Amino acid sequence: MAKINDYYQKKQLMEKLTEELHQLEQDNSLKRELEFEEKVRKLMKEYDKSSKDVLQVLGAIDPSISGAKADSTVGTRPKRPLKTYKNPNTGEIVKTRGGNHKTLNEWREKHGKETVQSWQLD
Repeated sequence: MAKINDYYQKKQLMEKLTEELHQLEQDNSLKRELEFEEKVRKLMKEYDKSSKDVLQVLGAIDPSISGAKADSTVGTRPKRPLKTYKNPNTGEIVKTRGGNHKTLNEWREKHGKETVQSWQLD
């Protein structure tokens, strides 16, 4: 009986999706978008250009387009923020972008992690 229940659920879902699709097809804004897409594809085919080529052209016109940006930043990530710690006992200052700093580790062993964390200036 589980198969028959599954069948009727899928049939109802399909009818619902068919109705939603029909409503979308009647939407004028969707029609305009589909028409635009079709014209762009025709132009690409006429000039023998790929999507990547089009993105490069658009990126030259407007650098904020993500396609142009992605090529220049492949494999990079933003730098970690610079953190500054000042030991109140010695006045020594440590600047680091990571947490595995030799002096910071020594301070943590000697004074405790929470205490050293409270010495952060930024």
